[in-house]
Amino acid sequence: MPGRRNASLKDPELYEKLRDDGASKQKAARISNAAAAEGRSTIGRKGGESGNYEDWTVPDLRKRAKEIGLTGYSRQKKSELIAALRDS
Repeated sequence: MPGRRNASLKDPELYEKLRDDGASKQKAARISNAAAAEGRSTIGRKGGESGNYEDWTVPDLRKRAKEIGLTGYSRQKKSELIAALRDS
């Protein structure tokens, strides 16, 4: 994205830093926009207990993949679904 600005990004500098650290485009955009809207220190404290994907059923994992807009999840094995969800 160097030399080009995406109008939907609220904090392009944080986005670039996250991308350099290996975050996906979607994840970097989501974090940078949340940080711009609520403040970076607020985002750092935000969160809670998330269930372990290994405890989820395959239909639940597929449902979550669909909710966040992943593609190709219907043919994936459980381990592949978990990896895709963690990387998104």
